[in-house]
Amino acid sequence: MPEPTTTQAYWIAFNHVSGIGPAKVRRLLTHFGSLEHAWEANPGELAAAGLDRRAIEQLLATRRTFSFEKTLTRLDRLGITVLTWDDDAYPARLRTIPSSPPVLYLRGTLTPEDDWALAVVGTRRITRYGQEVTRRLVEPLAAEGVTIVSGLAIGVDAHAHRTALDAGGRTIAVLGSGVDQIYPASNRALARRILDHGALVSDYPPGTPPEPNNFPPRNRIISGLALGVLVVEAGKKSGALITANYALEQGRDVMAVPGSILSAQSRGTNRLIAEGATPICSADDILQALNLEWLDTQRAVQRIVPENPIEQAILDALREGPMHVDDLGRALDLDAATLTSTLVFLELKGHVRAVGGMTYVRVR
Repeated sequence: MPEPTTTQAYWIAFNHVSGIGPAKVRRLLTHFGSLEHAWEANPGELAAAGLDRRAIEQLLATRRTFSFEKTLTRLDRLGITVLTWDDDAYPARLRTIPSSPPVLYLRGTLTPEDDWALAVVGTRRITRYGQEVTRRLVEPLAAEGVTIVSGLAIGVDAHAHRTALDAGGRTIAVLGSGVDQIYPASNRALARRILDHGALVSDYPPGTPPEPNNFPPRNRIISGLALGVLVVEAGKKSGALITANYALEQGRDVMAVPGSILSAQSRGTNRLIAEGATPICSADDILQALNLEWLDTQRAVQRIVPENPIEQAILDALREGPMHVDDLGRALDLDAATLTSTLVFLELKGHVRAVGGMTYVRVR
């Protein structure tokens, strides 16, 4: 288990400051160049960087009580890996979403294969229909190597995780608490299984309890890690609909399972379909919607390493973050034809991914 670096320690410290989220972290990085310099800045400098009075007060209070040594020792003792925007191992797809978490805490492992992921969410009050639908859809996908992402809640979430594991697949649980605070307690055994074949992920520091306000924001991570979101069952006010809304904001595919118009647990999914979500009746429908019919071929091509200097130059340029094709062309002095053809091949290999607006990002 890799230990947090000195640089990561300051990211972790800021993650403990109430009121400083992704937007403020970006301001601090832009103004100071590093979070280490921001951590040591005086109130006037912090105000000049764009922090409001309340955020400055919270930061100063955290400085007085935060212990780098105790925090890093605890992370090591709990076997928690830390990933930040600065780390190459930070999930590439998640990096591109609005309000991507500056810090991720991780127990278990993330692998390159998790780039092919489907989020499966739904009601806590799962019906027998929902149980059977979840099994029939998730089982063949997980067996074929699609990673299942969900939220470890009772109901559809837990059923999706268990089905993926029973099929020999991988699954990622995104928590609304610290990764050392498993909620609900009834899913602790399931969480232990996930550690062996996936990961527990959270942007909340270890020790954070499962407060109700934590869960809606974490849903952006569930959808952000996946190619698309499948809602199996959902009532009119289900939290799964929040995940679907995040997916739309992030440019992800939204899919839903149709249900009886007499079932309260299908009102949310039927409404999603009426509003344009892709109706799903089989695992093949999902593979087609996500363009994963040739998943085995894509995985094989991904193993091919860059074969020429142009490919490597593009990958090096994208190491700093997403870039528009025009910016790439100017930075590398490449003509449009050469750049476009090379990007197509790199995307086929799985080394880069188009994220919309003619912008590309490097994939782990």
